[in-house]
Amino acid sequence: MSDFLELRPETAPAKGLTTWLTDGLRAAITGGRLTPGDRLPPTRLLAGELRVSRGVVVEAYQRLTDEGLVTARTGSGTVVTGRGTPQVQRPAGDRRSTLDTLRLPLSTPDGIDLNLSPGVPDLSAFPRAAWLRAERAALSRVTGTDLGYGDPGGVPGLRVELARWLGRTRGVRAEADDVLVCAGVAQGLALLARVMTGSAFAVEDPGSRGAADQLAYWGTRVVGVPVDEQGMRVDDLITTGLTVAVLTPAHQFPTGVVLSPERRRALLRWPGLIIEDDYDAEHRYDRAPVAALQGSAPDHVAYLGSVSKSLAPAMRLGWLIAPRRLQPDLLAAKHASDLGNPALPQLVLAELLASGDYERHLRAVRTRQRRRRDALLTALRAHLPGARVAGVAAGLHLLITFPGYGDIDDTVWAEAVAAEGVLVQPLSWHRRRPGPPGLVIGYAAHPPDRLAEAAKRIGKALSRRAP
Repeated sequence: MSDFLELRPETAPAKGLTTWLTDGLRAAITGGRLTPGDRLPPTRLLAGELRVSRGVVVEAYQRLTDEGLVTARTGSGTVVTGRGTPQVQRPAGDRRSTLDTLRLPLSTPDGIDLNLSPGVPDLSAFPRAAWLRAERAALSRVTGTDLGYGDPGGVPGLRVELARWLGRTRGVRAEADDVLVCAGVAQGLALLARVMTGSAFAVEDPGSRGAADQLAYWGTRVVGVPVDEQGMRVDDLITTGLTVAVLTPAHQFPTGVVLSPERRRALLRWPGLIIEDDYDAEHRYDRAPVAALQGSAPDHVAYLGSVSKSLAPAMRLGWLIAPRRLQPDLLAAKHASDLGNPALPQLVLAELLASGDYERHLRAVRTRQRRRRDALLTALRAHLPGARVAGVAAGLHLLITFPGYGDIDDTVWAEAVAAEGVLVQPLSWHRRRPGPPGLVIGYAAHPPDRLAEAAKRIGKALSRRAP
């Protein structure tokens, strides 16, 4: 088996055996030598073949479990569950730089073994057991009507549970009929763009490149409004003369700042429509989250959220709670788009919310992500002592900047880091106008030891670029 995995005991280093073995197994999975459903050798057997301690193999399997590549199943051993993110295959003669390839959100460039892109959640934490329990419970009660064409706004039971849960945890003011279930924040933005045809949208600068690109795709003109340490500069928003603004007030992407109380009050006095993306609100570690803006002005705010970061992006489950004057048009647009989201996942999510399993899952994930954040933060401070780290109180990413570095091109930094096998994003990608350089670094998808290694490589890459 070790021959098939291309693991040669004679090549094992004197130190770092666990990392060596983990890297070798990971390469076998992502390279296709091991496919979903394949079983890894028993830990004692592989340890004997490789002439290493069983503890080395156990720890390597655990790291792969944390990465979502394998899972331990009672009676079946350790089983491969996925191949990770597919690698980019470039045509012969393709002269694109590594950084050009980094722009493809679903791909990992050749030579990258640590993907620290922001917004990548911890998929290994998906609550499989709780989901199965909830699915059995939902199926035991499902009727023929539940499986037919239903309300395009969503399954009634889920809308009830979401209204209750968002009211209790985020201060959202909504009845069940106000909730429109959609395929994540992306579809919610698309529906708003189609209903608000002809309106230009203000967006945060720096702000989510994905959201801006989504709006532009639907023909919406986007105008950047500067963000500082207090969030979007509302005075600047007012001077644009626009009537729609998209914000991430609870945890601004990518800076991590929270919209200040003064700015919140000023924004709520602004007469336009606020589109509130409640980004990463559930991932807050050091203090209680600020309540959603929607609760203060439900007739003034269209509220968006999803389970993409708390469960998995592939669930394609989110919600849009818009002012009631917009709801008929949004519901019509949703019906024209897809006739409604799949019913069974909605029924399961409703069960998770009603049983409390969803909140228990969130508490466990917060504990896990706090450890990962702390590991990355400690390692960055050790290997990049001159860097300023922001956005640490919440979310799944950090922003590092370098005071005094001037107008250095941060895409060059990202290229240097990529050359060390680590994928990060330059802050300039998320800007609409020039500004200080920086790097946006996600930490959700890797265990603490891998994050410490990533920080070491980042420090090595950037030490050669210091002015």
